[in-house]
Amino acid sequence: MIRAAGAVLWRDGSVAVVHRPRYDDWSLPKGKVDAGETVPAAAVREVLEETGFHAVLGRYLCQVSYRAFGRPKVVEYFSAQAASGAFVPSEEVDELRWVPFAEAGSVVTRDEDRAVLEAFLAEPADLATVLLVRHAKAGKRDSWEGDDDLRPLSSAGWRQADGLRSMLPLWGPARVHSAPRVRCVETVQGVAEGLGAGVLLEPRLSEEGYWPDREAGLVRLLEIADGAGTPVVCSQGGVIPDVVSTLADLGGLSLSGTPCKKGSTWLLAFRRPEPGWSTSDSHTSWPSLVSAHYFPTALPTPTP
Repeated sequence: MIRAAGAVLWRDGSVAVVHRPRYDDWSLPKGKVDAGETVPAAAVREVLEETGFHAVLGRYLCQVSYRAFGRPKVVEYFSAQAASGAFVPSEEVDELRWVPFAEAGSVVTRDEDRAVLEAFLAEPADLATVLLVRHAKAGKRDSWEGDDDLRPLSSAGWRQADGLRSMLPLWGPARVHSAPRVRCVETVQGVAEGLGAGVLLEPRLSEEGYWPDREAGLVRLLEIADGAGTPVVCSQGGVIPDVVSTLADLGGLSLSGTPCKKGSTWLLAFRRPEPGWSTSDSHTSWPSLVSAHYFPTALPTPTP
């Protein structure tokens, strides 16, 4: 199988579409995942190579499957906001157009790209996103003689944390939050260091802080989601599945499950409420979860 990644690159109400002279078609930027590369990293790299723009990833859109060169091909797409950059023609892409959202579907050549644009247009482009991370591996509880709150990451856990430090910045995070346990903080410490910031501790998102008052924990996550920029939030396996499933139920979002491996990430996207909402309002006044995508690992998977 050919694995590939791409994005709907947008700015100021317009989408970037590129002309590929080899196929004489208009397409969304995409390309194959390189060996040793994650799918999100491939999406950002391909956008830069084909459009000249650095991209900040947003929500996960969809997966498209078709046959190419006699082999099955799977392309995973994200929403991505254009940051700095400028288009330079190349042999691969000789023209770029910024097309208004509503007109982009009539410009692209392939039906698969039209399906991706439909998924993109189903929600506002500027949704609030949260990267909800389960802490990385920290050995076995029974093998740790000290206070369990102080149990650190194992060598395998540090490798997972390094993967998160590489992958999570693709969403341009603005701040890092964590349950107070050492293994949670260590999992996202590298991301915070990359921002030149500290880790903000969130007692209500630890297992012992969440379950005595679930609603307060959920409200705290929604408050974080409604803040400025994209937050990274690290929590525990006893919290994350309940948070994701409950928010999905409140938002009317159907999920097939809520897996939560150590070192995994849920990419959550929320539609913001109208200005003036408060935590004392009904649930319909909170940010509403409209998209949830699970990354079982931040480490690259083998590519054929």
